[in-house]
Amino acid sequence: MKLHEYQAKSLLQKAGVPIPAGLPILSLKEIPGALAKLPAGPWVVKAQVHTGGRGKAGGIVKAEKPSDVETAAKALFGKTLVTAQTGPEGILVQKLYVEQMQNVSRELYIACIVDRAKGRPIIMASTQGGVEIEELAHTNPAAIFYEPVDPVAGLAPYRARALAQRLGLQGAALSAVSSLAHGLARAFLAYDASILEINPLGLTAEGRAVAMDAKMTLDDNALFRHPDVQAWRDPAEENPLDVRASQAGVNYINLG
Repeated sequence: MKLHEYQAKSLLQKAGVPIPAGLPILSLKEIPGALAKLPAGPWVVKAQVHTGGRGKAGGIVKAEKPSDVETAAKALFGKTLVTAQTGPEGILVQKLYVEQMQNVSRELYIACIVDRAKGRPIIMASTQGGVEIEELAHTNPAAIFYEPVDPVAGLAPYRARALAQRLGLQGAALSAVSSLAHGLARAFLAYDASILEINPLGLTAEGRAVAMDAKMTLDDNALFRHPDVQAWRDPAEENPLDVRASQAGVNYINLG
């Protein structure tokens, strides 16, 4: 089950991962109330859809003033985003997320995934944040660093620190990214995820780390352990045939 960015970030925050202040917007009438609760701008208005490449498709808009937020929201609500992952049919934007824009000096990449070959979770990270990791793995695999995660104990502190060191970090940034990596692995294990990705991971000039984006997919076979999160399922973002198969309790694979 895929989560929206704002849902994934709420789980990351519970695990101690710093995130920007933000609120989901489910309709245009919610904008004034949301802005009243958020810190001062500028902000970023993000389409909440289950696909990557939102920025390239025009699904992420910067907003300097409250009126800019409303203008961006009106343009995004009901828009069909077409990305490399959606195909030409695209995907309809029905939810937005408004968060405070971050002033960062560097962007990194970090994720926790299941290494099928080794049968265990791993943390993977790179200094090249904001790019598609699949493309990076193909063009420059040496730029990606890995550390194993114990399925029971999580990411050992010395491994989290070693990963930050391999990213060339020092001082406050090293400590911040080590802590964030530890929290990332904690959230991954706690919610039985199959992938939990932060791209980009922002680093400020003062050495603070913040999750500027988040993508999370949970193992469907473990959803019975997380009824609160299962309630977040968004059938509107899924293939109708996948939804029907899930409701019927059968496995369905679309062969095209």
